[in-house]
Amino acid sequence: MFRNQSFTLSVAPMMDWTDRHCRAFHRTFSRHALLYTEMVTAPAVIHGDRARLLGFSEAEHPVAVQLGGSDPALLAQAARVCADFGYDEINLNVGCPSDRVQGGNFGACLMREPQLVAECVAAMKGAVALPVTVKCRIGVDDQDPEEALDTLADAVLAAGCDGLIVHARKAWLNGLSPRENRDIPPLDYDRVRRLKARLPHVPVALNGGLESLAQGLSEAEGLDGIMLGRAAYHSPELLAEVDPVLHGVPAPHADTFAALEAFEPYIARHLEAGGRLSDITRHMLGLFGGKKGARIFRRRLSTEAIIPGAGLDVLRGAVDEVRSRDRLAA
Repeated sequence: MFRNQSFTLSVAPMMDWTDRHCRAFHRTFSRHALLYTEMVTAPAVIHGDRARLLGFSEAEHPVAVQLGGSDPALLAQAARVCADFGYDEINLNVGCPSDRVQGGNFGACLMREPQLVAECVAAMKGAVALPVTVKCRIGVDDQDPEEALDTLADAVLAAGCDGLIVHARKAWLNGLSPRENRDIPPLDYDRVRRLKARLPHVPVALNGGLESLAQGLSEAEGLDGIMLGRAAYHSPELLAEVDPVLHGVPAPHADTFAALEAFEPYIARHLEAGGRLSDITRHMLGLFGGKKGARIFRRRLSTEAIIPGAGLDVLRGAVDEVRSRDRLAA
């Protein structure tokens, strides 16, 4: 994540959202944003359908895999598998607050076990040559965020961690749902900035509540990167700002219409392989925000793309609705 760029933007790992089709779609808007997989547990990597869980296209690079787990040996084994698949980074989840994740003793509950997290990082670092990063919270439940975050950071850095992505909220493991944990605990960006000030040579990226690239850049002053989650998913066109603003090069395509046209061969290959159009178009519903025709675009994809046998003509028809209204409004 942090090796080749002075400032990074990444799209957060999001369960049920950042699958391989979502990542391929997001890549049409930025060549340089770092894309993350959904979290996959170490046992699933070792024992599951690896092609389904870990497969990705070469066009997705740079792409990172996020692992869940708390057994150092299993995480090391899973990391080797992921490295063999060609990922650019391995990230350990120390931030997810769901009951299922807690039941497996991984995710945010590991904020209480910094030495165990350090052992996991050390095991992964010993197994692969890739960067190994940690995504964490500033604390959980009644922890003091000053002590909790510093203790975790110091432990994993001593174990060889290559960088930290900090969701600038506590996680409440009892009493709040995962959805509520994304909104209710107050954001504390200053806490992340204090961590960076204490560790000036450690790559630190900011996550949590960032709604645009501009806001992210403002809040991340002095940090090394930002991670956008729901904002990037629900408004994917904002990723077209990444290459010009952060890297001084044009976006891959002139506009969204051109990006979708360039993405058609990917969709066609998926359909030819027996996939459904909605597998991909479900990630497109946030396109054309603010344009006339955006509502009918969403409605057509939501109702027509799910029909068995739906093809590219459905997407093209929905895009044409926007294009025709856009021309009339010009």
